[in-house]
Amino acid sequence: MKWQFSADAPIYTQLVAQIQMYIVSGALPPGERLPSVREFAAEAGVNPNTMQRAMAELEREGLVHSQRTAGRFVTEDRARIQQAKRQCAEEQIQTFLEKMEQLGYTRAEILQLMEQQGKGDG
Repeated sequence: MKWQFSADAPIYTQLVAQIQMYIVSGALPPGERLPSVREFAAEAGVNPNTMQRAMAELEREGLVHSQRTAGRFVTEDRARIQQAKRQCAEEQIQTFLEKMEQLGYTRAEILQLMEQQGKGDG
């Protein structure tokens, strides 16, 4: 996995977002066993306590679960994964709309631009 971090948000929230993206995109499929916190932290180049905090948040969100002696696994609840995917998409759309509106576009103009881009005219 490729990890990218920026200075504009806490590392653990960026870890949560990136692991969530791997889950909803299918890069981490339902039921897959995740690396240990130490392995994941070493791979990402972060402190194990930071990775533990991120994993705890993903468990709270229902995207991963622990089995006492076997480790952590991606949820097999495909509806939960779809819900997270939809939420990610809505957040991306909201960010896009806000940026386009800052540029002075109306919603109708944004839709028109998207239609043109989709047809290859943009």
